[in-house]
Amino acid sequence: MPPKRTSTSKLPAMTQAAIRQLIVDSVAIALETQAATMANADNPNRHPEPRDAPVARKCSYKEFMSWQPFNFKGSEGAIGLIHWFERTESVFSHSNCTEDCKVKFGTSTLTEEALSWWNSFAQPIGIKEAYKISWVEFKKLLIKKYCPRTEIQKMEDKFYHLTVKGNDLKTYVRRFQELATLFPTMVSNSEKLLEAFIGGLPRSIEGNVIYRYLNIQYNTNILLSKHPNRLSKHAKLTNRKPKKAQRRRMN
Repeated sequence: MPPKRTSTSKLPAMTQAAIRQLIVDSVAIALETQAATMANADNPNRHPEPRDAPVARKCSYKEFMSWQPFNFKGSEGAIGLIHWFERTESVFSHSNCTEDCKVKFGTSTLTEEALSWWNSFAQPIGIKEAYKISWVEFKKLLIKKYCPRTEIQKMEDKFYHLTVKGNDLKTYVRRFQELATLFPTMVSNSEKLLEAFIGGLPRSIEGNVIYRYLNIQYNTNILLSKHPNRLSKHAKLTNRKPKKAQRRRMN
């Protein structure tokens, strides 16, 4: 049986209004991002041929490092790896790093055990050949190495039982977003995303989230308007009555 959540009537750390606004902002961002992802995935023309696309300027290693990328040493765990991916890709974007330089520059931030792993991978095929793999393939290699199935199973269980501890909403939001990034199939559409998020909240504020969620449906529906098949699924949540709080049930 999942752990029972206790209703929080006194909120000394944050006001009710501040908590509601934090939740609304977080849900809105998460749902809009998810809706955009779903719309993009359903769009067969999501990668049209660019017209008069400017030639990307190749960034230098110095420019890449000037944005202060994080190091990854291999002992940070799955969440640490997610943070490293996010930071490194942010640096790629800011420095205008081209695809052919991503693995070369990204691996320069590996240290300790992670660097030893990379060297053992690159040595048999040669460093030049190793640099030719795509960033996506490189990420898959890292996930396979540093996210073993046993750890994934433990984190899936944590995601399933994730709840607000005390009044610490910010930590809950951050942790939820981290786990949703790591396990996107567990919140594969907007309905599951909202149910999973609400499932970890104190009962005293669940109703406010559902009510305010209806107010952001307009923006979400705009993102989905070109994809009627997604809209039909998405409408199920907004047309039904709010049900009693329950622990997230993700199939």
